[in-house]
Amino acid sequence: MRAKITYFVTAAVLLFYFVLVGSRGVMLIRHGTLLTVTFGIAVLILPVIGVWFLWKNTQFVRRANALAAELDAQGGLPVDDLPRAPSGRIERDAADAAFAKRREETEDAPDDWRAWFRLAVAYQDARDTPRARKAMQRAIALHKSTPNPTGPALKDTKSSPSSAPSSPSGV
Repeated sequence: MRAKITYFVTAAVLLFYFVLVGSRGVMLIRHGTLLTVTFGIAVLILPVIGVWFLWKNTQFVRRANALAAELDAQGGLPVDDLPRAPSGRIERDAADAAFAKRREETEDAPDDWRAWFRLAVAYQDARDTPRARKAMQRAIALHKSTPNPTGPALKDTKSSPSSAPSSPSGV
């Protein structure tokens, strides 16, 4: 719940910033000189990119949460039982061992979105966020392409990394 609140507060702050920057861009364009119009258009590009980025991340989070809910309903959500340091971080050796197990699962069933979802969680536990995101994107793409008897598949996923999973250290 704390993560959701943080996400919504951050999104609201960003949207406020985008409106503020956009209004400054419009103000520059209204000034009417060649320099201010050019600069105003350049300033307007920033909020457009920011809104697009926020929208894509929101879609990704919604889809990942939908997969988590479905996997939880099936009883396949990975259990968070890894040992933690006093700071709350997962111990690296335990995360690497869990990752090896999830990688083998994914190699045995490369077309199973559930295996890719669990691999994404293992990557995240091993603090390899870029690979965790790619594995989750793969899970979303596989879920979309798999017939779902309980409801419609998720839509609009384009990224589908098809390479074999690698270790969090990249080896």
